[in-house]
Amino acid sequence: MYFTDRGIEELAERRGDESVTMEWVAERLRDFVDLNPEFETPIERFATWLARLDDDDLDDE
Repeated sequence: MYFTDRGIEELAERRGDESVTMEWVAERLRDFVDLNPEFETPIERFATWLARLDDDDLDDE
């Protein structure tokens, strides 16, 4: 298990039964970057990855 998996596991455990919109997720990511600007690049990459998840090009990477 990667160190980051602990946070993912906590998220799934604490909020796994909730349903949210992608707009809600986008707002939380913006809030996070506002509070933690040093994470702007990884959050941008993550958001782009989520946005393009269904693109056929991702299958080739």
